Amino acid sequence: MHILITGATGYIGGRLVPRLLTAGHTVRVLVRDPRRIVRRRWAEEVEVVQGDLTDPASLRQAGEGIDVAFYLVHSMMTGGDFAQADRQAASNFADAMRHANPHVIYLGGIVPEGGIVSAHLQSRAEVGDILRSRLRTTEFRAGPIIGSGSASFEMVRYLTDRLPVMIAPRWIQNEVQPLAIRDLLAYLIAALDREPLGVVNLGGDQLTFKAMMLQYAEVRGLQRVIIAVPVLAPALAARWVGLVTPIPNQLAIPLVQGIVTSVTADTQQASQLFPNINPISYREAVARAVENVETGNVETRWSGALGTPPRYELIDTEGIIREVQTVYVNATPDRVHAVYTSIGGQRGWFVWNWAWTLRGAIDRLIGGAGIRRGRRHPDDLWPGEALDFWRVVTIDPPRHLRLHAEMKVPGDAWLEWESMPEGRGTRLVQTAIFSPKGLFGTLYWYGLYPVHRQIFRALINAIARRAEQMAQADTP
Repeated sequence: MHILITGATGYIGGRLVPRLLTAGHTVRVLVRDPRRIVRRRWAEEVEVVQGDLTDPASLRQAGEGIDVAFYLVHSMMTGGDFAQADRQAASNFADAMRHANPHVIYLGGIVPEGGIVSAHLQSRAEVGDILRSRLRTTEFRAGPIIGSGSASFEMVRYLTDRLPVMIAPRWIQNEVQPLAIRDLLAYLIAALDREPLGVVNLGGDQLTFKAMMLQYAEVRGLQRVIIAVPVLAPALAARWVGLVTPIPNQLAIPLVQGIVTSVTADTQQASQLFPNINPISYREAVARAVENVETGNVETRWSGALGTPPRYELIDTEGIIREVQTVYVNATPDRVHAVYTSIGGQRGWFVWNWAWTLRGAIDRLIGGAGIRRGRRHPDDLWPGEALDFWRVVTIDPPRHLRLHAEMKVPGDAWLEWESMPEGRGTRLVQTAIFSPKGLFGTLYWYGLYPVHRQIFRALINAIARRAEQMAQADTP
């Protein structure tokens, strides 16, 4: 079959592509930025179409000759009115696919019968309605997906690992129906051999969110106490999740709101349609995910998909902490690259210069390099040379710069920028990376985290402003 995948850089799409290729299918991926898949091991085996679901003109070629199209995208991480963004994207996709008329396989979420339905689940159901009303569609509605790197698993993992005693809202005793990633992929692939099925509910064990955390603790050999109390509004609880785990608020809020009421469904139809698929237990799914994390065998992560500006993300996983900030810049990549490669030395660090100077002075006092080394040239950088208390690791004009910290810190630190074409401008990605040494290293990072976040946010905004000012100055 000739198959189109939207969301190929996402958690599920990134795992589905290689399995379809192994099965002998011809795969086309629709991506906003083709460079996002360059390092995927299947990159050379797929046909790449550059397009954006918010831009109908870019979708014209995507559906040509397609037998099946997987719709695996959502707009929760974009900020703003994600429901409207999802409606528009689904409508644009339906228009673009109308001529080819492929079998569309869409992944949504279980919609609870009665009670409160979260805005996220309402939006996912609405997307399914749009696709089913205009295209031949199978809509799988699944519960939380459990696998190494999935958002639901990471939320359970971090809450349980970090909090020996939890005071949690009473609704953590509501039931949900998690499904292992391996079983979800099996359903998606099995649907290729069926005619469009309409709505099919998918899920494994029915258990409470509290039981999910306790079973995770048992798999990890941890003793945990969870006390349910009738407090904590969903929005407040979601922000607590955003603080304790790597899940940002844009994703934590809909995830938490999705379990304020029980979210379960009758999955008997799935059993009848796909009798060869027997979902594994939640405990086994957790054990597999834990093993993959511990062995470094994580195929994809929830944060893999590209977001929309402004975006902030704190990733604390597998011993490495990453603070990622991105912003759209109305300037070309070479101009953006020219700004961030000119930082430091006599020009300073654009923002909070007094803080950088103070940090350099402290570093000198404790035997470090300090900030007085400056830089060889105000605009030009070479790999391996010093830049204040950093050293240039790699520089790849007009795309990338990575610096390694030579200041005294309890661990290893890097700061890097990437400038990627997006539309008529540039997606600037700034990442602060820290590998802490021991408990003191972790305490050091999180102790300074509020200050770091403000400084790095101001820094990326300053780089963006300078690049745009350069672009405007050069415009006749």
